[in-house]
This record gives sequence, structure tokens and C-alpha cells, in this order.
Amino acid sequence: MAQLSDDCFAFGGALMPVDEALAIIAARLVAVDSVEQVAFHEADNRVLADDLLAPVPLPLFANSAVDGYAIASADLPQDHPRAFAVSQRVTAGAVAQPLVAGTVARIFTGAPMPEGADTVFMQEDVEIDGETIILPPGLKPRANMRPAGEDIAQGARAIPAGTRLRPQHVALAAALGLTKLHVRRRIKVAVFSTGNEVVAPCMPRTAAQLYDSNRYMLAALLVRLGCDVSDLGILRDEREALTSGLKQAAQKHDLILTSGGVSTGEEDHMRAAVEAVGSLVLWRMAIKPGRPVAMGVIDGTPFIGLPGNPVASFVTFAYVVRPVMLALAGARMEQLVALPVRANFAYKKKKGRREYVRASLTVLSDGTREAQKFPREGAGLLSSLCETDGLVELAEDCEGVTPGDQVAFIAYPSLF
Repeated sequence: MAQLSDDCFAFGGALMPVDEALAIIAARLVAVDSVEQVAFHEADNRVLADDLLAPVPLPLFANSAVDGYAIASADLPQDHPRAFAVSQRVTAGAVAQPLVAGTVARIFTGAPMPEGADTVFMQEDVEIDGETIILPPGLKPRANMRPAGEDIAQGARAIPAGTRLRPQHVALAAALGLTKLHVRRRIKVAVFSTGNEVVAPCMPRTAAQLYDSNRYMLAALLVRLGCDVSDLGILRDEREALTSGLKQAAQKHDLILTSGGVSTGEEDHMRAAVEAVGSLVLWRMAIKPGRPVAMGVIDGTPFIGLPGNPVASFVTFAYVVRPVMLALAGARMEQLVALPVRANFAYKKKKGRREYVRASLTVLSDGTREAQKFPREGAGLLSSLCETDGLVELAEDCEGVTPGDQVAFIAYPSLF
């Protein structure tokens, strides 16, 4: 398991700015060191352990980019059209013969360039006159051909270590002829909810209880990020149950993630439980929704306690848990790129904290992208996540939004 000292975060302060907290996280967390070999087609969403160096050039050989006629650049017509005989026909997958001097080869897209040929005329640019081909002047040498190694040279770094592999990386590995990739093992995350007021959807509930939803949302988000998830269920608001659950989870996991019980109420026992078995280093973060975020260390294992409100839990997962998880997994930090859009709403906020507003995105007839705020407030509205397209990020120094302002919009799919 990933092990940390009890003071590894050393946040300090009452309300930690988001960027400051994330910078400390990135600098202090140590990635898991276990590496395993997997088949390339099973490597999607895994973290590459070492730089992947190209064992062969890509493309593997010089080939035609179009259907047409291959010729040596020394024979290119200069001032007027010239007629050439066709000495061979080369299809994709066929072996080309050396080009006879003073002739052209009929060639198709992807077919290997004959030795001696380095330029291809597109078939629509030539004229056929019986048994000969008339080529026009003006084509530049090496046009319409792909040289070997044009994409990636042999021995070059094809994929850097720390890359969270995606389908395009799987395709690249296949194109290079690789069958196995070295990846870091998946990080192991323990997830549980806390509170006497929540029950699992399959269980009977009292009139004062709610069905637990956060645990399933968090588990699904973790799986999307490539984690192995242990669902530890619901721990009641009892000091002994919480401390025992935290202690056991720390022994077998790289990260402990909880939902609920991290506020400051008399019945929120998570803080005391964490301090009983480990060290609590952050209790509140300057973010809305989601201010009551707890971070600590239990027997060397990072602990994050998220708010119980679903939207607050979702937002803090995206901006706190996600970077922690990537750091533990040995992945390079992936910057979230916001789309500049026009606001179609008014909103006031306090300076000094970062806020995330749920919004739908509309493309107007003139191509302008416009964000519309969800009409209702509340960090407990799951419908606000289902009926919007993403989050408008309002920086700490922002005091509000007026219609027509440019704002930063982050689509939900880009978060995970």
C-alpha cells in the first residue's frame, strides 16, 4: 500500500485555497510502485509505468497516401506535360518491385512505394492516353507519400510514462506491433458511507431515512478512473464502528474515501474517529459546494472524507479526489481545460472561495456557446447533475456573474 507520514500534507490554516491544496497533494503523495504486464488490448485506462519506446518506425515503410501513380522525383515534368509508361501495379499489401527508370507505377493508398520512387501523382490529376500516362508539371518532390517513421521514428518515445492510457494509445501500441505493456497496478480504494440516516437501496428504511446514493456514485467515478474499489457499505455514526472501519481499511488499501459525517455537528463523529486512529490535516476547503472536506492519514494511508450532500460530494470528488487518485496511481496530472462560453444568468458570490455552478450548454444560431444555470439551488439536488452538461468555474477573486459575461465551462465527461 502507499504509505505516508502523518504530517505529509501539512496543510495548516482554516480554509485552504483549492490550488494550494492540490499543489501540496501533488508534491507529497507517492505513487504505488508495483508494476504488472498486461495485454495491450486490456491496457485501456491503465497508467503506463515506463516510457514506451517505438521498436519499429511508424509507418513501417514508405507508402502512398493516395490512389495514383508513383514516380521518381528526378523524372518529374518541369515546364510541360510528359507521357510515361506504366511499368507495374502495386496494391496495398503487395510487394513492390524496383521502379524501372523513366516509368511510373500504378499505386494505391497504403501500398509500399517501389524502390526508386518518392512522389505520387493523384489519379484525378493525370490524363490517360492509351497505354501511357500523361503527367502535368508543378508537383513537388515527395508529394503524396508517407515516409517510414513519418509518424514516430524507431527508438523515439511513443508514449511517456505516467500516461493514463486511452483507446488511441491502445491503437498506437498495436500499430507498433506490441502485445504487452508495463503498467502500474490499479490503486485500491475503500469506499463507505457514514450516518444513521442512510440505508442501502435494497434495505428497508424508516420514515426518517434516505437511500444511500453517494457511495454508488463515488464507486462508479473511481471505476471510471481505473481504480479497484472495495465497497465497505455504511458505517453508523458510532465512534467505535468508525474507528474500527477506518483502521481495517487502512491496512489493505491505498486510499480511504468516505461520504458524510464530516461537518461540525454534534452527530458528525468522523473527525474524532480519524483523530483517534490517525492524523487529520485538513477539515475545510475554500470551495463551494463542498467546503467540509476532510483529509488525513491513517497508518500511512491517505483518507478523504467528502460531504454528504450529493452535489458537494460530486464536485469535491472531481477537484480533490481525482488529483489525489492520479498522483497515487503514478499518472501525470491531467489539466482540466475549460471552454470559454457566454453566461446567460446572473449570480453573486463571495470573494476568497472557488465556486462551481451547475449549468446547461446551448449553441446558438450564430455559433455562440451559452451557459444557463440550473434554476434551483441546493447541494442535495441530484437532478441538477443529471439535467445539466457541466460546471461553470468561478475563481476566488470573482464576485459574481452578469448575463453576457464570459465564463469558464467544464463539461462533465472531461472530468473523468
